[in-house]
Amino acid sequence: MQLRSTALGRGQMNNCVKRSALRYGQGFTLLELAVVLFLIGLIMTIAMPHFAVFGDAQLKSEVRRLASHANYLYQEAGAQKVVLRLTFDLDHDRYVVMRLDPFAPQPVFMPESGAAGAVVEMPPDVHIRDVSVEGAGTFRRGTVGVQFYPGGAADAAVIHLVDTIGTVFTLAIDPFSGRVSVARGDLSPLRTDRSSQ
Repeated sequence: MQLRSTALGRGQMNNCVKRSALRYGQGFTLLELAVVLFLIGLIMTIAMPHFAVFGDAQLKSEVRRLASHANYLYQEAGAQKVVLRLTFDLDHDRYVVMRLDPFAPQPVFMPESGAAGAVVEMPPDVHIRDVSVEGAGTFRRGTVGVQFYPGGAADAAVIHLVDTIGTVFTLAIDPFSGRVSVARGDLSPLRTDRSSQ
């Protein structure tokens, strides 16, 4: 008798499983799908601005690195009593530091030795759009140099870095303090010079 009741219990259980499978196997209702799509849209609306912040992280990193290079060169030119040049290769999106010893018998710019002299290549998504140097103009191709002098001065310069989605950062080098100002957006050299005064 016990054996029989166990068999019936299993049969009843199989029927319950079949009924629930039929009930859930019919799919979602239109109302359920609409609610799910609404929730996904709401989550994306809230989350997308945060993803945009991460999108320009690489550009911000390169801007900080270039600003640090310029600040370092301003300090080193005065400390070592040499002329240091930050040379931009606009065709290949890179820059390198060159050194000129003004007291050498035949002064000529040579690549800087050590870590500061390494060629800095921009990542594939970041580009040097242009470099403007006071007295020389704005360069979009070729090479251009920004010099830092031993007497505590530098060439007034404005550098624009841009990423593939069009975000622009402007770096401006103050000729008297060597301070590098960084601004989000496309600031013209004239406007940047006025805003730094």
